[in-house]
Amino acid sequence: MAGDRPLRDRVRLLYEGRSKRASRFRYALLAFDLLSIAFFLATAAMPITRELLVADAVIGGLIALDLGLRFWISESKLRFLRRLHVIVDIAVLAALLAAPFVGQGLVVLRVLRALRLVHSYHLMRDLRRDSLLFRRHEDTFVAALNLLVFIFAMTAVVLVLRGAEEPGIGSYVDALYFTVATLTTTGFGDITMTTAAGRLLSVGIMVVGVGLFLQLVRAIFSPAKVKHTCGTCGLTRHDTDAIHCKHCGADLKIETEGAT
Repeated sequence: MAGDRPLRDRVRLLYEGRSKRASRFRYALLAFDLLSIAFFLATAAMPITRELLVADAVIGGLIALDLGLRFWISESKLRFLRRLHVIVDIAVLAALLAAPFVGQGLVVLRVLRALRLVHSYHLMRDLRRDSLLFRRHEDTFVAALNLLVFIFAMTAVVLVLRGAEEPGIGSYVDALYFTVATLTTTGFGDITMTTAAGRLLSVGIMVVGVGLFLQLVRAIFSPAKVKHTCGTCGLTRHDTDAIHCKHCGADLKIETEGAT
């Protein structure tokens, strides 16, 4: 019985199991992660207030609890600590802990909270496991996330590295506006880089950003494929209604939603 299982095994089943209870638990974590990411992005440029510190403490406590439980149930502790989303969560927790002591002194710590957006890559693993819709359109979701992460990462870079050096970039919103305008090559001209370093940064944003945007467009308009490894030849991409592998002809058993 579930009550007879050791506590560690029960926690592992919540994170990795296939039961309805485990699925509801993971989607609750997904909702929390999305809300925390939205909160950090929305408050990255806000002044440190008592209310914001309380909200930071609550969210930080929940992140620390989740991180601690994942560490506890992991088979390889060292491998767990090397994962990118874990490193980002630790950095975010450090930024939250430092905020009461440095206040407005280090803008990079406030911007660092927004880097939890990288954690959404980890969330995709759960969506790939639980959602057929996600598996069918995974390329589109991944391309959109790549573009979103790039936009907010570059916004942080622009604010931290060029905010004090360039006219017109005085807040996170200004940096976000400049990044999006540069990426889309709109170039309104109200905020421009005047130094050589700033202009090189603008070139990098345009080159990489346009490439990511085109990748998203291609993913949206290309035929949908499902990721499923053929047991015979190893082909991983198949049509959504495929029953045989196009490469070797072997039978496929791709998960579907069933008849509608």
